[in-house]
This record gives sequence, C-alpha cells and structure tokens, in this order.
Amino acid sequence: MKHETTITTDRHQRREERNSREKSHEGHNSHENGHSTMGHMHHMEEMKRRFIVSVVVTVPILLLSPMIQQWFGFSLNVPYREAIIFVLATFIYLYGGKPFLSMTVEEIKSKKPGMMTLISMAISVAYFYSAMTLVIPGGKEFFWELATLIDIMLIGHYIEAKSVLGAADALQDLVKMMPKTALRVEPDGTIEEVDVAMLEKGDTILVRPGEKVPADGRVVEGESMADESFLTGESKPVFKKAGSDVFMGSTNIDGALRILITKSGKESYLSQVIELVKEAQSSRSKTQDLANKAAGWLFYGAAGTGAVTFAVWSAIASPMDAVLRTVTVLIIACPHALGLAVPLVVAISTSLAAKRGILIRNRQAFETMRTIDAVCFDKTGTITEGRLAVSEVISTAERADLLSYAATIEQNSEHIIAKSIVDYAKKEGIIPGRAEGFTAFPGIGAKATVEGRSVMVGGPQLLIRESLTLPEALKPYESSESTKVWVAVEGDVIGVVLLSDTIRDTSVEAIKELKALGIETWMLTGDNEAVAKDVAKRCGIDHYRADLLPDEKLRLIREIQQGGKTVAMVGDGINDAPSLLTADIGIAIGAGTDIAIESADIILTQSDLMSVVHAIRLSMATTKKMVQNLWWASGYNIVAIPLAAGVMAPWGIVIDPAVGAILMSVSTVVVALNAQLLKRAKG
Repeated sequence: MKHETTITTDRHQRREERNSREKSHEGHNSHENGHSTMGHMHHMEEMKRRFIVSVVVTVPILLLSPMIQQWFGFSLNVPYREAIIFVLATFIYLYGGKPFLSMTVEEIKSKKPGMMTLISMAISVAYFYSAMTLVIPGGKEFFWELATLIDIMLIGHYIEAKSVLGAADALQDLVKMMPKTALRVEPDGTIEEVDVAMLEKGDTILVRPGEKVPADGRVVEGESMADESFLTGESKPVFKKAGSDVFMGSTNIDGALRILITKSGKESYLSQVIELVKEAQSSRSKTQDLANKAAGWLFYGAAGTGAVTFAVWSAIASPMDAVLRTVTVLIIACPHALGLAVPLVVAISTSLAAKRGILIRNRQAFETMRTIDAVCFDKTGTITEGRLAVSEVISTAERADLLSYAATIEQNSEHIIAKSIVDYAKKEGIIPGRAEGFTAFPGIGAKATVEGRSVMVGGPQLLIRESLTLPEALKPYESSESTKVWVAVEGDVIGVVLLSDTIRDTSVEAIKELKALGIETWMLTGDNEAVAKDVAKRCGIDHYRADLLPDEKLRLIREIQQGGKTVAMVGDGINDAPSLLTADIGIAIGAGTDIAIESADIILTQSDLMSVVHAIRLSMATTKKMVQNLWWASGYNIVAIPLAAGVMAPWGIVIDPAVGAILMSVSTVVVALNAQLLKRAKG
C-alpha cells in the first residue's frame, strides 16, 4: 500500500508540474497573440483619434488662411491672426504629423524612403516655409496645405489599418474551441472533473452525450455518433464503438463513451491544426503596395530636383528665389492625391463588395484576386449545403407506408438525420403517427410499436445488431455511399431512405463562370472518394482530391502554388483554416465557423459561390482604377515638377507655390472623381 501511495503521489506531482508548465506556456502565447492584436487595434484607434482632433483644428486654419479666403471670395480679419494660425499649425504638425514623422525615421533607418518620408518632407516644408513667411515678407503661407495633407493621410492610414485588422484573432478563436475540463475515470472507478491540461496519455475519460471530446484517444466502452465535420470536412456523423479513434474538439452526439487517451496537449489533432494555422500566418507573403512604390519614386525625384533647383537658382539668382523655387517643387510633389489614390478606391470597392455579400478583410489579397489562376473549394458547406437531405426512397412495400413508419419513429429524435426524414415526409404530405414504447439505440437506430406493429429504423449497425437479412431488391443499396436509414417491420426490412449532401443552386453556375475566365477549379474535401467524384462531375470541376486531412489540403495548395499559379481557397470549416491562410487568397463562406472567417481574406456573407466570381471581377476593376489614380496623383509631376524648378523660366513660364498648390488640389479632385466611377464597374 505504501508503494502504491508513493506511485500515486509521484504521478500527481508530475501532473501538477506539467500543468504548471503548460499554463505558463499557454499564458505566454496568449500574451504574445493578445499583444499583437491589441497593438494593431491601438494603431488603428490612434489614427482615428488623431484624425478627429486634426480635422477640428483644421477648420480655423482654413478660415484664417489668406489663400483659402481668396479662392472662396471671403474675408475674415481676426486679431493676432498670424499668431493663432501659427500655434494651431504647430499643434497639428506635432500631434497629427507625429505618426508619419516617427515612421519616417524607420524608413530612413531601413534605407527605404517611401510614403512616410514623402509625407514628412511635404508637411515639414509646408510648416517651416509658412512659418518663415510670417517673419520674412515676400512669401505666401501654406499652413492650410499642411493641415489638409495631415488630415487626408490620417484617414487614409486609418482605412488601411482597419482593412487588415483581424488576422491575429484566428489562433485565439481556435484555442477557445478546445474543451477546458474533462471527466477522468480514476482507478477506483470514481469520476473526477479535472482541467484538460492535467490529462495524460493512458488516462481514461468519460464523454457524455453533447460534450466535446477533450483529447485524442480510442473508445474502450460505449457506442455513439460523433460530429467531426469541423475537423475533417465529413458531413455525416461518424459511428464510434470500442476500438474507434476519436479527436479532441469533435462532438459526441448521442451516447456515453469511455475513451483511453492516446494523445493529449500539443500532440492532439486540434493542436496540430492550431500549429498549422500559426505557421501559415507567419509565412504568408506581403505584396508591395503600389502607392508606397510611387511615393518612393516621387520622393527621390522631388528631393533630387529640389536640391538641383536650390543650387542652380542660388547661383543665378537670390537665395529667396532659390527657396521659392525649391518650395514650389516640393509643394507640387506633396502627395495629397497619392494618399487618397488607394484608400479612396478601397473604401468604394469595399462598399460595393458588401452590397454583393462580399466582405474584404485583407486589401492586398483582394487586389491579388485579379491574378487568380486556380480556385480550390472545400466541398461540405461550400459547394454543398453542408446538411443531409433525403435524396431517394426505396421500398419493397408501399412508399407512403415506409415514409410514415420512418417519420413516426424519427419524430422522437433530435438527430439531424431524423429531422431530415421527418421534414421530407411532411413535404410528401405524410403526417407522422404515434409511436409507443420508443427505445433508442445510440449510434445504431431506434424501435417502437406503430399501429400495433414492431418497427425499427437505423443505419448499417442496426442490420448487424438485429441480424436482419436484406431482400434481393435492396441488396444493391447496401454499398451505396449515401447515408442509409433502413426500415424494418416485424423483423423484415421493407426499404431504405438514402440521404446525401445537396449541391448549392449557384455552385454549378459559379464554376462555369470561373472556367470561362480561364481559372482552374479544384475540390479538396475530407469526404470519401465516391461522393467527391460524384459532386465534382455534377459541378463540372476540373480536379478533385478526397479523404484529405487539413495538413494534406495545405500541402496540395502549396504544390499548386509551386507550379507558378496564384491560388484562392474557398472553405467554411476549422479544417479549412490552415488552407485559407496558406492560399494567396483565403475566401470563407459566411455561414461557416468563426475560425474559418477569421482566417480568411474575403468573407462571402450570402454563402453564394457566385460571389467569388463577383469578387474577382470587382478586383480587376478596382486594381485598374487604382493604377489610373496613381497616374493622376503623381503622373502630372513629370511635367509639373520641371516647370516648378524653373526650366522654362527663360521663356517666361514660371510656376509659383500658389499655382503649385492649385495643381496639387486639382489632381486630388480628379482622383476623387475617378474613384467614384468604380461604382459603374460590373461585379
């Protein structure tokens, strides 16, 4: 007894130590994920807050600016105007401009000057030159230019930050799906509720009906149906008996199971899926933003031209002329329109997409959709409805009698298959009768007395349990891949109800449209070969792969990508999460699980695959409009910057800062109007 006590104590201590380590590690990961999410959220909220404050401060700056008064034909004389506008401009430069000034330091450190450097240069030139004109006569202040540029850049970056927020939530949502406690069977037969982290390989646990399985294991006692669809993609509940493998996170439907744990903690199937999601998240590529490229080119062009302009005019004219010409160059290069070119198109395309049931979570992925070469679909819940429905009724007796018997017994069950049969019978005009002495056999079927006759309904296990013999007319259906519910009266099998997953009405049309666009179609499913082949044939899908686990789906997508193709993945379950993240574009069916949605770049709220086609077409139109806007926003600089530098001065053509500001404003208006034309795009 003393020896046994020592073993038990040591085992308990090991469990406590392991529990402590796992909680510590879990807390560390949770802290890191939470820190990342909170950091991104803080950045977005900071941009929003700075934008609101800056807009409020901008109003008096505009009203007090002589150039704005001249343009709009009004006069506002306020005592100490210059002092007031200088204080307000200083505040907006330091407060509203702080994010850009700070990020400029990072760009310069990385030797990759881009949008932040160009913005900082523009607002700094506008601020310091305008401040100088308050002291030295002869110049025109551009505090309004400073304020409005900061406002536009803040709202543009807020829109951008909001569009990419959310990817970090995927791992946290996966962890939430893992059971927290378990019922452990102790050596003396007592049941103890413990934290899942305390479970070890070799423990026996009890899982009651309706509970989630807390660890991977093998059934040692009991029979039940288990829902594994969120892990494997299999639409049908899977029968479990002694010797069957079960997975953490699956749901035990209708019977009590005793399970011997074979894997726990990080070894479990669900934990491996979490790691796949984590790996895919960290390895996904970041495409270079077109606006940043344009800003980089514009920065070098403006800075180089400005330096040459200052040197030349200093030599041939006065220092004041040199400053004036240089400021004009930098004012014209000021990226008002460039800051709006992409975010404004994004805002409009996002709104248009939402009206068509398409929610854009990742802008870069949405832009990439125009280059898609292959679309991979999950089957269950994506191409199909994800729910079983009666597809055929075969009876050796009266068909109506068979449906009446089946519906009468099944109305007593909450099982999804039972509900489908009852619903089908009612649509056929058959009203279920009264069942007496109803008895359910978990994972097998049920029996009752109907109109004085003994009736049994159930799956293949029912035939084995009751030693029922099939008549010759029904034997061909024994090998059917559909879900089968046999009906027996007084020990004689009189028929079978076949159920299968139904294909969505729009799936065939959507796949036809994709193929017309020259896009290859694939179906990747955890369902069996026969079902997958049938669905692929009926939908006209180019390629399919069946019996796939999440890591196999992920591996296949990578193989397609290695062939030089841009791949989109469309799915709805947790088993699709790694694939959604690994694909160049992840598209989630809105009716799917939260984790699939959190892992996706695009969400289809209407569970309509035609939305995939609409999204691709809208992506094409959006990218085209972005490129046009980038040309309108910065292309005019090809002519305007040399003129601002004074290359045509010998012929009397000179642009002063005021004209430069007008050109900049005109390009902003053109960009805004051009973005609105996106609303006419075909989706």
